[in-house]
Amino acid sequence: MSKIKLVTDSSVGLTQAEIEKYDITIVPLNVMIDGQTYVEREEITNDEFVAKMEASDELPKTSQPPIGKFVDAFDRLGADGSEVFCINMMESLSGTVHAAEQAATMTETKVTVLDSDTTDRCLGYQVLEAAKAIENGATVEELITLCKDVQKRSKIYLGIDNVKNLVSGGRVSRFAGMLSGVLNIKPMLYVHDGVIDIPAKVRGTKGMHKLWKDIIAEMQAGPKVKMIGISHVDAGSEMEWLKAQLHQAFPEIEILVRTTVPVIATHTGEGANCLLYYTE
Repeated sequence: MSKIKLVTDSSVGLTQAEIEKYDITIVPLNVMIDGQTYVEREEITNDEFVAKMEASDELPKTSQPPIGKFVDAFDRLGADGSEVFCINMMESLSGTVHAAEQAATMTETKVTVLDSDTTDRCLGYQVLEAAKAIENGATVEELITLCKDVQKRSKIYLGIDNVKNLVSGGRVSRFAGMLSGVLNIKPMLYVHDGVIDIPAKVRGTKGMHKLWKDIIAEMQAGPKVKMIGISHVDAGSEMEWLKAQLHQAFPEIEILVRTTVPVIATHTGEGANCLLYYTE
């Protein structure tokens, strides 16, 4: 039986230790800011990107990896006869999954590409479970079923502090963005099944805190939570507040806190606070 090797893109919310432990190949996106293009993870870190974004007067731009980057990775990984299982971020955020699909037709390596229907740490949950399953001899068909199951048991809630980037990026209407600024209205985004919804809008920090408490209560009442992450964009005290609330509710679970990836930070802007979790 040929070995299966894992590939994903740089939107994935994995630690360096996890990447090295499971020998996961990361194909990076590109990000442009102030006329300069950087390769994620190789030429700019998440924290460096946020600092540059906050200092810039222009909205950054992100772009999917060149198809050749995927082809090179697939060729290299398949040189010993291995198969490749490539899991990518949701199509609604980036065309990365389509770049991988095109690359799969241009390599002699047997490649299966899957749209994770999510991103960040929730994409990471799928990659981690797939890596563990590969160690136990899972087939590609079993990996697809597993990842889809993990996706159904993962949730992303994202509190937006300032809608400027959402408006500039075309994610909400300019009228709604202007209204939010005047009334101090903050939207909560919910990512599921490859789409982004806005299930609630609140006024001010107190309203956002109530939303977070309601979500945490929902987590406690539902299936057992296995993993929790917080991804943020320089959210400061609000990130610490959310972390404390989660730690009180789930003292047995280590909460992974990290600055989110450029493709998300570009749309959410400074102060965004994102809760990602995965249940049994």
